[in-house]
Amino acid sequence: MHLWCRKWKIQQADADDVVQSVLARLAVKLKSFEYDPARSFRGYLKTLTHYAWSDLLEGRRRAGGGTGDTRMIEVLESVEARTDLVDYLDREFDRELLEEATARVRQRIEAHTWEAFRLTAVDGLTGAAAAAQLGIKVATVFKAKSKVQRMLQEEIRLLEGPFGTAGEELA
Repeated sequence: MHLWCRKWKIQQADADDVVQSVLARLAVKLKSFEYDPARSFRGYLKTLTHYAWSDLLEGRRRAGGGTGDTRMIEVLESVEARTDLVDYLDREFDRELLEEATARVRQRIEAHTWEAFRLTAVDGLTGAAAAAQLGIKVATVFKAKSKVQRMLQEEIRLLEGPFGTAGEELA
């Protein structure tokens, strides 16, 4: 959380406030929280972080923002700043979701199946080039690529849960 705040160029004291707010909310919510391994705790944390940042900005707006650099407060309170924050959280969440799905899928498939997928989908090799490198048929490369893509999509659906974005319904 703190690293995200620093990446968003939030002042140190404000980043500390956001992190403290998220931790306080977690302390309350975790009393009744039941972990579901099919859902993403990071998505839940993302939602809480977004709300904490929004609440901080709203509190400043109500209080008039009498301290700190006025220009910085205006930037932080702007719609663009909030949009940037939400966009960043979404990208970071998507990246983490894909990493988790990838790790889960890799555990369930054979190494040559993963290599066929990686060479074509990640490294951009043609089916023929990947087949030659792996010593298998071109059709086998495309079958492996399709299988891994299908498995990744399914794993992402499972991680996101029934509401489309992991953790959103918990907020």
